[in-house]
Amino acid sequence: MGRAENSRADPTVSPGRELGLDITDEQIAELEAAVHDIDWEKAAEHEKRVRHDVMAHVHTLAERCPLAAPIIHLGATSCYVGDNTDLIVLKHGLDLLLPRLAAIIGRLAKFADEYKSLPILGFTHLQPAQLTTVGKRASLWLSDLLMDERALERARDDLRFRGVKGTTGTQASFLQLFKGNDEKVRALDKRVAELAGFTKRYLVTGQTYSRKVDLEVISALAGLGATVHKMCSDIRLLASRKEVEEPFETSQIGSSAMPYKRNPMRSERCCALARHLITLHANAANTHAVQWLERTLDDSANRRLTLAEAFLTADAVLLTLLNICQGMVVYPQVIARHILQELPFMATENIIMAMVQAGGDRQVCHEKIRVLSHEAGAQVKQHGKDNDLIDRIKNDSYFAPIIPQLDNILDATTFIGRAPQQVTEFLDEEVNPMLAKYKESLAVVEKPIALKI
Repeated sequence: MGRAENSRADPTVSPGRELGLDITDEQIAELEAAVHDIDWEKAAEHEKRVRHDVMAHVHTLAERCPLAAPIIHLGATSCYVGDNTDLIVLKHGLDLLLPRLAAIIGRLAKFADEYKSLPILGFTHLQPAQLTTVGKRASLWLSDLLMDERALERARDDLRFRGVKGTTGTQASFLQLFKGNDEKVRALDKRVAELAGFTKRYLVTGQTYSRKVDLEVISALAGLGATVHKMCSDIRLLASRKEVEEPFETSQIGSSAMPYKRNPMRSERCCALARHLITLHANAANTHAVQWLERTLDDSANRRLTLAEAFLTADAVLLTLLNICQGMVVYPQVIARHILQELPFMATENIIMAMVQAGGDRQVCHEKIRVLSHEAGAQVKQHGKDNDLIDRIKNDSYFAPIIPQLDNILDATTFIGRAPQQVTEFLDEEVNPMLAKYKESLAVVEKPIALKI
């Protein structure tokens, strides 16, 4: 009850004293001198005896500060200490994660812009579909990451302070301290929250702040995990096709048995960690669901694991993903070869339209293309050869009127629609305005990351 510690607070402020409680300068000075002088061994001895972590530290501090001992923990509960601290930690944790996420978005935005016009096979059902571009695909990852930025920011900005609420949240002990003065209790609650860096507080609580708060924060982090897992799974698939690759160092070993392998270990690590992050959502949801009445203690041990693991996992995932985004490699020639294997089939409708415009009969042309397509497909599937549909078309005199047009018809850039323009619009209208919020912090967190095994 002496003073709420915060870097933005006046170190001489005591909200209880401001409101008339009998707290002396000597008591405050004694507590200030002991802030960083904690006898951890003594606290451990007390905890072994009393089986209560907060009271162990209360006794340890009281022994260190005999003058202040009468006012230590005055009117408070363990959750005044623990829950308010957790809320500060949650807020600061999100403050650390958000710039890391912004750095990834910034790097990925540059990648998307650089490759916004490079055609690549699109896939639906993991089967070749219409073309897209490398940059457009990256913009899909970016879009999800923007949603995560909004969710994390919202979770941070929605956080409030528990404040001084007492054993069951009624503030009865503080009302007694202030001799029934309701306004002073309200003022103390507000002032403590302000000194802790919060503009809002939860006006109603049980003994704890609602574990729904934890669930909202973990939900945002789990959503980030889902995004990263999807993105890194895509990178792993593209690496298998040798089209896009994560950074691979000159001395890096991909396999102990197969020296030629270039395993996407960073993306695999992200997926492994992201999967753990996703599972923590169910843990937080179940913990909130079983909080009986004003509270029960079966949340405590669980939260000490879940909250810490969620933030540490998210941090590791973001650091690894930033390293990936700082060094992704694209192989245009491989991409072009894969396009050529499928583009002849995709271009058949355009070929039919060109023949009709040259005076041909659509049904006749369709049947010609159908037969030639099946013949070419057999070469690919049954004999493992390249797609020779275009050669078959060129060798069929029926298609002579459009042979001069074939190169233009087969130009991959004519199959990507507005993909380049979409990327530009998306970056200009959504990504760059978001990045502007992190202009100062990006210079620090965007520095090249040396990934440690």
